[in-house]
Amino acid sequence: MLSQDHGMAPDGQPFKLITLHNQTGMEVMLMDWGATLLSCRVPLKDGHTREVLLGCETPEQYTHQAAFLGASIGRYANRIDSSQYTHDRLTVHLKPSQGEHQLHGGPEGFDKRRWKIVSHDSQQAVLQLTSPDGDQGFPGNLTASVIYRVTPDNRIAIIYQAQVDKPCPVNLTNHAYFNLDGKKSDIRQHRLQLFAEQWLPVNSNGIPSGELADVQHTGFDFRGPKTIAEDFLRDENQAGVKGYDHAFLLTARGDATLPAAHVWSSDNKLKMSVFTSAPALQFYSGNYLDGTPARQFTHYASFEGLALESEFLPDSPNHPEWPQPDCVLKPGETWQSITEYQFTAL
Repeated sequence: MLSQDHGMAPDGQPFKLITLHNQTGMEVMLMDWGATLLSCRVPLKDGHTREVLLGCETPEQYTHQAAFLGASIGRYANRIDSSQYTHDRLTVHLKPSQGEHQLHGGPEGFDKRRWKIVSHDSQQAVLQLTSPDGDQGFPGNLTASVIYRVTPDNRIAIIYQAQVDKPCPVNLTNHAYFNLDGKKSDIRQHRLQLFAEQWLPVNSNGIPSGELADVQHTGFDFRGPKTIAEDFLRDENQAGVKGYDHAFLLTARGDATLPAAHVWSSDNKLKMSVFTSAPALQFYSGNYLDGTPARQFTHYASFEGLALESEFLPDSPNHPEWPQPDCVLKPGETWQSITEYQFTAL
């Protein structure tokens, strides 16, 4: 179902909303502005459905928040140190959006654009975006697309693709925030299992500050399920960013058939499993959500949503030595990233 009667976007045209659903009663809503996920309602065993995505009351409110709720992020998700990188002995200067650094593709990233709806039906939507040469400082013309699909086994499948005509770092992701309790509550009571042996230390700006480190004997060890609260702020590196906002190098290393993470609601009625072809997950515990517009014209508090963003490690254009595929996409190639969030009623 497609509706266009939902207020005006910053470009003066209506927001276009699409609703996807499957036969089990799972329903997902998204909009073309920012190719943004707005809602995901999942059936429980008792017959009720539960909203698992953080979101605003109206489409207009999404343009007045800085948390990137449910948005498609590009050209490069996460941070690039000092808004620059060097490729083939040429230094590229990008537009900063977090102090001197670039965050999530720049001040006018893909989350602030209208994506073209290419096609849609009740289970799937395809959206596309063209980014011109020099956009936010990035070289070359880029064409990006995203497929959102609701599967019979209660997954949101998200498939990003991109092509360029000049070499350029590409790192698209979706910035969905989840709260599996289906209400405004502290996600630190959720249990998390994250299949990663290594994590990346960062400074207070979220910029990598050292080499990949082992999770063993640290608060970053989620190899076995535990509540997020159990080791919250245990580590000095957490304190610098007020909690978890760190990348984990996945054990699966790009194998989307293997789970990257599991999350359980605090009442243990719902489980979410994450599968991805990306090499890393950025786990963010919602440390700075306070004041973000929420449904019913309220506001979220910090720690009321968590994000598990599938992507390259942050600042990868400046760290070709890291054990992951090259983040620089070249002309003639097609970059693709697959992520699936599967929900299981318990």
